[in-house]
Amino acid sequence: MKTMKRMTWALVFALPMMALAQPDAKGPGARDPDRMAKAEQRQRLRQVLELADTLELDSAQALKMDETLRRFDERRRPLREQVRESARTLHLASRGDSAALGQVDAAAQKVFDARAQIAALEREMYQALAKDLPPQKRARLAVVLARSEGAKWFKGKEAKGARGD
Repeated sequence: MKTMKRMTWALVFALPMMALAQPDAKGPGARDPDRMAKAEQRQRLRQVLELADTLELDSAQALKMDETLRRFDERRRPLREQVRESARTLHLASRGDSAALGQVDAAAQKVFDARAQIAALEREMYQALAKDLPPQKRARLAVVLARSEGAKWFKGKEAKGARGD
């Protein structure tokens, strides 16, 4: 029964995205905004499915949670881009790029500031998602969110190590 429920959720969220999907002509690894938006949608879908399953949500509750996650993703997106851009500058400086060497302190400060803002947004997101939940489900929500954020961090570090950076 649980597998059937998961499959239903997967189809409810995935079919509309699959219908809109087009092949990527830019190749793997490109920083294409459409490609990044699709990756963000897939991540949010996985997160909503996991939350719906863990918190035993009905369809309406899951859709409401999806909308809340979407709003926070939109607010987090420019901050993540700021971190990426600053990280690129720091990476170039670490390789000796003379143009980037003068920007090291400013880039590092931008990374710290953006990450602090992201952490504040994640706290706000938890509060928004948890406000109508009983304590046991709030605890489950916190565990799922902490696990998913930890997995994102680890995945990013692992991928970076695999490229030899």
